[in-house]
Amino acid sequence: MRSLLPLLPKPSRYAGIEDNACRKDPQHVRLRVALAFPDTYDVGMSYLGQKILYNIVNSRPHWWAERVMAPEREAGDILREHATPLATLESDTPLAQTHCLSFSITHELCYTNVLYMLDLAGIPLRTADRPQDLTACPLIIAGGGALLSAEPLTPFIDVMVLGDGEESLPDVLELLEKALDAGWSRERMLLEARHIPGVYVPSLFTARPEAPTAPPVPLLADYTRPARRIVADINNTPYPAKQVVPVGAVHNRLSLEIARGCTRGCRFCHAGMVYRPVRERSLETIHNLMDDCLGDTGFDEISFLSLSTGDFSALKTLCFGALDRCAREQIGLSLPSLRVGSIDDEIIERMSDLRRTGCTLAPEAGSQRLRDVINKGVTEEDLLLHAQKLLEHGWRQVKLYFMIGLPTETDDDLAAITETCIKVRDAAGRGSPRLQVTAALSPFVPKPFTPFQWVPQISQEEIHRRVHLVRQQFKGVKFLKLRWHEPAMSHLEGILSRADRRMADVVEKAYRKGSIFTSWMEHFELAPWLEALEECGLNAQEYTGERQPGSPLPWGHLEAGISEEFLLREWQRALGEKITDDCRYGACRQCGACDTKAGPSRMPHTPSPACAGTPLQESAAEKQAAEITTASEAQVQDAPDGSESGAIMQTANLPDSHLHRNRLIFSQRDQRAHQPSRDEEGRLVCRPPASRPPKITTELTVKAAQYRIWHSKAGGSAYLSQLELQAVLDRALRRAGLPMAFSQGFHPMPLMSFGRALPVGVESHAEWFALTLHKILPPKEIADRLNPLLPPGMEIIRIEFVDKSHRTEQALAEAFRLTLPTLDETRQAAQCFTEFAALPELNFTRDTKKGPRTANIRAMLRQWEPIVDEQHNNAIEAVTFVADWSNGYLSPLLFGMAILQPLGTPDILRPRLRLVKTAQLFADEKLYP
Repeated sequence: MRSLLPLLPKPSRYAGIEDNACRKDPQHVRLRVALAFPDTYDVGMSYLGQKILYNIVNSRPHWWAERVMAPEREAGDILREHATPLATLESDTPLAQTHCLSFSITHELCYTNVLYMLDLAGIPLRTADRPQDLTACPLIIAGGGALLSAEPLTPFIDVMVLGDGEESLPDVLELLEKALDAGWSRERMLLEARHIPGVYVPSLFTARPEAPTAPPVPLLADYTRPARRIVADINNTPYPAKQVVPVGAVHNRLSLEIARGCTRGCRFCHAGMVYRPVRERSLETIHNLMDDCLGDTGFDEISFLSLSTGDFSALKTLCFGALDRCAREQIGLSLPSLRVGSIDDEIIERMSDLRRTGCTLAPEAGSQRLRDVINKGVTEEDLLLHAQKLLEHGWRQVKLYFMIGLPTETDDDLAAITETCIKVRDAAGRGSPRLQVTAALSPFVPKPFTPFQWVPQISQEEIHRRVHLVRQQFKGVKFLKLRWHEPAMSHLEGILSRADRRMADVVEKAYRKGSIFTSWMEHFELAPWLEALEECGLNAQEYTGERQPGSPLPWGHLEAGISEEFLLREWQRALGEKITDDCRYGACRQCGACDTKAGPSRMPHTPSPACAGTPLQESAAEKQAAEITTASEAQVQDAPDGSESGAIMQTANLPDSHLHRNRLIFSQRDQRAHQPSRDEEGRLVCRPPASRPPKITTELTVKAAQYRIWHSKAGGSAYLSQLELQAVLDRALRRAGLPMAFSQGFHPMPLMSFGRALPVGVESHAEWFALTLHKILPPKEIADRLNPLLPPGMEIIRIEFVDKSHRTEQALAEAFRLTLPTLDETRQAAQCFTEFAALPELNFTRDTKKGPRTANIRAMLRQWEPIVDEQHNNAIEAVTFVADWSNGYLSPLLFGMAILQPLGTPDILRPRLRLVKTAQLFADEKLYP
């Protein structure tokens, strides 16, 4: 793929030059693994799961994990046009030449992208069509949160990993290494893989033609119910400090997982059911990881991740420690997944002193009745208090997420959405500031392993009607905006989310009809899917319709760790509009995930990675944790048999680190309920919006020294855009610990400025940027700190002190070296320069943001010279020229191709032309660097 970089859109994504990417000598590696994400680079590089597995696999010296993402449609077409297979980012190795290709499946709409990537790699789509020789075709495995009900994918995947991958993936790879050494067939490998906890081998189950919606039938008596496998204590698992830093991503920041699992019990939420129990990372571990990760990545923003960050028991303690560092180093902090009312005044006060980001809350339903049905655990009072809290601390905008089509929903519930938004808008009271409220509507999709897995999804027509109803209610209301998710996309998600194996043929047909990147609106089309359904003799209603509780389900052969009895009880409580409390702070409801007095967890017990291969010993911390009796252990309600009698503790001999249970830092949250500040007349006291810039340490505003730093930009780094280059340098400067000075105001930024932007793909030995530090450092020290942290192809050439008046001075001319692949082509290029130089003038028109612009580009060629190779009969090997920008600037790439126009169009010339900037000339007519 690297040979096609000049042709590919966003080529830096395929150059393999990211900071912290793992590069190994293939000659010293036994197992080559490609970690695949079936979406764009931008999205894939934001996915934490891949970063964790990348670190674990590469910690083994003889294993090498590389990354691969789904190339965007245009890039995929270019690969096919040039018969070039999809390859890894680190080494440009075709996927078919690896030993294992492992996909991360995060949602149902990515199914066709899996086939897209297999197809681009030249790998047979179905397990049944792959060769038995494991060296002839990689083992195809998949993991991720959507795999517990991914039956439509089963014919295409050799091995599925259910649950956490930190333990399961290394186990699979160890078996694969053994299989390769022993010369096993693919069939033998899959048979042996069934013994690994957490592994589902789809080919060892067969569908029932007479009952296609029932669970597949096991082919082996000793392998009937693959179960989700989890890490019992995430403090014992490896976490990537040296994360690969993307050159561009949706969430380009440090993602730090502070907890895994959620027990809030929202009845629509798949993740909240199948990621149980809650496992919090210790404060000491989090702070150590934060120090290591920031030092190794240079990110300027931290995101504390979990399914419900606001429910982290030690959130205030954690935030206060982190916010001190953020203030010192101008680092932003974001808290995604905040439940209404889940952060108190002191946290929001401290966060408002830093960069103020947007705020999103998810009441999910407009009426209290419907919020109780879905067990949201949020009251209207909670929501209005949270809105008041935002107003009080200077926020003036908020996003509210709602679902439509929830079980038992009526038009009155829909009307309550508008009423709720108006109440939030006016939360401060009459005469006080209003909030700008943006409401987002998302159609409800029933998910497996939830209490709503049996309910029907409303039709597309009904979705449109309900959206229209809310739109009408919003019309003309000030300070309210409405957005909604595409109904057809939700309809397709509903078809796929509860599908059986018959849907595999539909997925393949939809892919053959061109359906890829289905979760992107610009690529989404429902028609190919409906055509594929019809061709397969299926209809959407079969999959979106109601299921009878207790009836066989396509995913019923898999163990998610949640009992069907618990789901049925929760369904009945939903119909009764009854709330179920969070078991981490309240009574245990016997869902089946934890080891309790009533019985062991439904999931297998396996050693954590840190304990594997070592004697089972409890640390002092584990013993102390085991002695803490939480509310969930002290009281058992709604046990399946109504009592605890007869429960057998099969886990009595296991150390605490292996037991499945909620693991919290504090037994209760360390936050206080919000109490709004009011004046003597009872009105909310609101901080004026944008009343002051974020606080910045005085030291960071000192301008002690200013430097011009010259560097090269060659190889893969030449494909960095100017914005990407700025981000790369900003992170490298932070990692180097250089004392950067910052601007003041509402968005403090490092004081950096740049020379003219170099066109993507043009190399240079003469690039520069200006940097201001708040402490004076010797140029050599700056270079020594910075050079090891730059991507391949970038190197510091020279650093000089500059005064303020010359800090941003631009060159009047630049020197370049131009070559083409063959000596004959380069000779023809020299002839083009000869003819161009002989012209009195040449007007060239180019498109700009302000419209067409025409200029005499002959005046831009100051001088040129052919470079001859004396060892090849004085053949011309290159052309050097100086471009004069004193009377106007033109992209040197466009300038060069305009001169070479007799040799072909830009589409022909671009991939063959190599252009290198060699020097810059300023007003003093000296060559730099």
